[in-house]
Amino acid sequence: MAMIEAASAHTLDRVARRQTLITGWLLIGLAIFVALVFGTQVDGSATFRLSLPRDAIQVPNLVVPAAPFIYIVAAILAFFGARQFMRGGARWSSILLGIGLLLAVAAFLVWAADGKSFSLTGMLESTVVRAVPIALGGLAGVLSERVAVVNIGIEGMLLSGAFTGAVVGSLFGGVIGIVGAMLVGGLFGFILGALVITYRVDQIIAGVAINLFVLGMTSYVSSQVLTHHRELNNAPIFRAWPIPFLSDIPVIGPVLFQQNVFVYGAFIMVMIATYYLFHTRSGLRARAVGEHPAAADTLGIDVYRVRYINVTIAGMVAGFGGAWFTLGSVGRFDEGMTGGRGFIGLAAMIFGRWHPVGALLAALVFGFADSLQQKLAILQTPIPSEFLAMAPYIATIVLVAGIVGRARAPAADGKPYIKE
Repeated sequence: MAMIEAASAHTLDRVARRQTLITGWLLIGLAIFVALVFGTQVDGSATFRLSLPRDAIQVPNLVVPAAPFIYIVAAILAFFGARQFMRGGARWSSILLGIGLLLAVAAFLVWAADGKSFSLTGMLESTVVRAVPIALGGLAGVLSERVAVVNIGIEGMLLSGAFTGAVVGSLFGGVIGIVGAMLVGGLFGFILGALVITYRVDQIIAGVAINLFVLGMTSYVSSQVLTHHRELNNAPIFRAWPIPFLSDIPVIGPVLFQQNVFVYGAFIMVMIATYYLFHTRSGLRARAVGEHPAAADTLGIDVYRVRYINVTIAGMVAGFGGAWFTLGSVGRFDEGMTGGRGFIGLAAMIFGRWHPVGALLAALVFGFADSLQQKLAILQTPIPSEFLAMAPYIATIVLVAGIVGRARAPAADGKPYIKE
């Protein structure tokens, strides 16, 4: 037994050492790339505007000498990489890699804004806004998978929320539109629950079926009805509601406290879900159902009921996120307008390690990539527009590929439960 444990520990040490070395080489390669690609193509300064014209308090612009900053970043990245080859480097791998990626992004922004003016506050504000549907999709995934139900249908729930928000909002106003979107999202959550909990349909197939049904239904109604009755596709848009005093704080105020109801709602839902899952008896039962449903059933927990409730609530959260596309953004519905944000939300859930706050932070990363491609197009960088449009999805692949092997899903995730 002792020999087996020693062999297992030795194998884990070898894997950790190999990952540490890979991280070191990645950081060194990133340092070389930053120095050669970014550092040799700049000759001026990058100006970052920290205030918006509407801000009560104007903050001076941040002017960064491009070449010195980029070379300093490259040197730091090279140092981080070399640090990985020293003793104890494994303990710092994740931290140094995260800091290194942030520095590389900063160097990229300086390179893109060389000799130009760039609204940093505007981009951060856009990051928070664009992260909303991803964060809510990720939160819907967390609520579902914490009770061991894989929710591939989040994309369809977002799309149904967007469609319902547009139509109901056009007829009865924005508030009723949000309520309708949440109810329809909850309905599809309940349908998913019925398929996978009661009838034990394969969870992936059930989710894909919901996505295809919603996509087909909304596309048909949009082309056959909404194009002829435009009054049904002209919903009001929720404007930003500045929070007094807090919205006047430089940089932070416009980013966090001059947003609309969907941004505030997303933050509130994440806080409520975190408290529910980790600080209430009901949340403990939900997590027990996701880890070991048979043991939970033995203790008197109704496994089916808990799963139904969580999956239905997850659908309502996704419906609220879908309403952002119409009631919080453009005021009208377009076919397939969610653009895969539900699947990116699932990636945020994995990257956030099945935690509501983690999913929110991951969504901000994806929102930043989405916002970045819009701002870089304005700056007219030499990067082709097609590659800029790929930025959010590339970020999804990179982050999930880097974390999925180390993230642990709930033990019973995706497994149907048959009560004995």
